[in-house]
Amino acid sequence: MKLRWLTLAGLLCGGSLLWGHLGFAAEDTAAPDGFADARDVPHGKLTTLQYDSKAVGFKRKLVVYTPPEFSPDKKYPVLYLLHGSGDDETGWTQKGSAYVILDNLYADKKATPMIVVMPYGFTNAPGTPTRNPNATPEERQKAAGAFERDLLTDVIPFIESHFSTIADRDHRALAGLSMGGGQTMRIGPLHSDTFAYLGVFSAGLGGRGGPTAGRPDATASYPDADTLNANLKLFWVSCGDKDPGLAGAKKLDEVLTDKKIKHVWHQDTGAHEWPVWKNDLYLFAQRLFR
Repeated sequence: MKLRWLTLAGLLCGGSLLWGHLGFAAEDTAAPDGFADARDVPHGKLTTLQYDSKAVGFKRKLVVYTPPEFSPDKKYPVLYLLHGSGDDETGWTQKGSAYVILDNLYADKKATPMIVVMPYGFTNAPGTPTRNPNATPEERQKAAGAFERDLLTDVIPFIESHFSTIADRDHRALAGLSMGGGQTMRIGPLHSDTFAYLGVFSAGLGGRGGPTAGRPDATASYPDADTLNANLKLFWVSCGDKDPGLAGAKKLDEVLTDKKIKHVWHQDTGAHEWPVWKNDLYLFAQRLFR
């Protein structure tokens, strides 16, 4: 369903009354030229930290972005932003220009200041391969479960003990690209008591997307629609029109629609590539914590 009359301002002001199964026209969702280029504006800060992960049994790294004029005397919402299978915790900063995009959004008064946490998405020990191509489905599920526990029981408590955060569901978001989108799709709906905003970028059912790839029943264990619709303020699903995983992303959109789970479907222009994911972050960030 194409709703060409929906403007970005209308979406931001309309909140939950406007979001459901929506398809956005390209002219309504294209980021402006230069949105990911560094400008002479106030800048946030990037910090790499280590934390003890009880879930995997060793220290792990994550990158934290704090917004311009960050103050420990003020409490902030948090976006947990996950990378794809070809990257690590630095992917969104070194390739995705996440901090530049957010700096520019804040300078233009288009986003709510937030802390962004970028954890390492694999569970391998330091010095070992990120993934085993010969791993059994059971081994892959075990690794997916370990990351889920790490995020929920190690990463979030670590961040909330070291930064001034608003520590409740309505002020936490989870999003990711490709593998990270699959992790978001797997973890987020099952923990809608922890995250009120979800962003699945370039991932879907039976297609690319890490832990959920090839699993047509990946949504079978989701809570009922009434629970998700009451808990989630935004469930964003998107993919590029030339992405090899487009069919899987569309399948996810269809399944969510059939289950009557409110969500936003956005088809972008592009392949499985950073320009699409940068645009996703630009659009998604503006809809958080409103």
